[in-house]
Amino acid sequence: MATFVLVPGFWLGAWAWREVTEGLRAAGHRAYPLTLTGVADRAHLAGPETCLETHTLDIVELIETEELHDVVLVGHSGGGMPVQQAADRIADRIARVVYVDSGPLPEGTAQMDTVEPDERESLLALVGDGHLLPPQAWQPADDPNLAGLDDELLGLLRSRATAQPLRAATDPVRLPHGGRVPAALIACTFPVEMVRQMIDEGHPFFAGLAGADLHGLPTGHWPMLSEPKRLTDLLDQIGRAVSK
Repeated sequence: MATFVLVPGFWLGAWAWREVTEGLRAAGHRAYPLTLTGVADRAHLAGPETCLETHTLDIVELIETEELHDVVLVGHSGGGMPVQQAADRIADRIARVVYVDSGPLPEGTAQMDTVEPDERESLLALVGDGHLLPPQAWQPADDPNLAGLDDELLGLLRSRATAQPLRAATDPVRLPHGGRVPAALIACTFPVEMVRQMIDEGHPFFAGLAGADLHGLPTGHWPMLSEPKRLTDLLDQIGRAVSK
């Protein structure tokens, strides 16, 4: 069976993967959910120096310390960037990178570069002179990112989310070894057909998925909360294919 390392997106910790972790282990896989430095139960470790490199090292150190090999390395949303860098650094230990509503960014690109200038200014205004990006308000008024979250799950997201170290979003991705690791995408808030079209058109934010296995899971941006069983089943499918 496969070995999974599960990296959450911005504002979340390992807690967000609880149901997926239980499902993967019940299916016979090994699963290691990870909280990145400065977030959730490690929020007390956040500082101005906490950056994308810090989060990359969190992943690398877990994999090396636990002596893991043939890892299916899963990155959700903003967790895709440290996952991308870690896979580049220890490619010999990684069987597959799985991006969950995320994707590999071109080298030299930061997460903040992927949002419109007005949105970027609004986000940075929330930070002010500090080093932490606070969680969003997450108002459900026709927000496709919140699809599948009932009041209880939305309340859980709001209550458990913590501020995100800003440099995780503003530091650019660096891939000194070329970033050539087999990848898969689980697309939730955008159709797989759209992804294929953007890959074919050479869009810079999708070009890194050329040759990747593409899977659709129509739901909101937090499928580990809104569709944990279906997400687990897709990861189980990917893990079984990798471990053959």
